[in-house]
Amino acid sequence: MISAELTVIPIGTPGSSLSKYVAAALAALDEAEIKYQLSGMGTLLEAENPDELFCAIKIAHEAVFKAGSQRVVTSVKIDDRRDRQRTMADKVHSVEKKLG
Repeated sequence: MISAELTVIPIGTPGSSLSKYVAAALAALDEAEIKYQLSGMGTLLEAENPDELFCAIKIAHEAVFKAGSQRVVTSVKIDDRRDRQRTMADKVHSVEKKLG
């Protein structure tokens, strides 16, 4: 399992709200059928392999252009652990157990 934190930022939008662009990126991820979790500062993705992950990132990036942005900055942080299968939920649960 490979996971990533994705942030897609449209540049030069007419207003300060970005939710229209985030919604477009998430709708594209829905079509790509990749597991994701939205947060207030980005989106966590979970894929079976790097090809699936990179395809989803590209789809989200391009969706922001299709939503009307003329410039897009995309930031990705990837966690690719190959010694064991860990989901996003597993990682959170592991920390919560240590908190008591």
